[in-house]
Amino acid sequence: MKKVKLITLGLLLAGTTALTGCKKEGCIDANAVNYDSEAKKDDNSCKYEGRVVFWHGQETAQNLSFTGTTSLLYYVNDELVGSSAASTYWTGAPSCGTDGTVTDTKDLGIAKNKGYSYRVDNQSGFTIWSGTVNYTANNCEAVELSL
Repeated sequence: MKKVKLITLGLLLAGTTALTGCKKEGCIDANAVNYDSEAKKDDNSCKYEGRVVFWHGQETAQNLSFTGTTSLLYYVNDELVGSSAASTYWTGAPSCGTDGTVTDTKDLGIAKNKGYSYRVDNQSGFTIWSGTVNYTANNCEAVELSL
């Protein structure tokens, strides 16, 4: 009976040591939206998102006014992501999410960066700007639009 108890105790200790000795798996990249600070081993589950803020300065706002442009519609991959008055301008690149900005956030999945097409139309549907913008994990890209 004593021998059975010792074997059972030994198995319990071995099992406990084996379980606590395992490294917790998870996303170990601090740039990921699902970063797990307790994870010790990467399980390739990291997910990323990137942000872009569109802006223009005073000279561009004045040029837009001269052309009769009063409002701007912002599209990323043909999806409307925001609008603004053409007269609203910045003296320098604003931060993503600042009040009055057009900021877009994209789920990048497992990619750390990804390019998307964008365009900005005036109130009549005329495209004033278009191009490609790169969204980077855990980053805010400022895209200055100028005439």
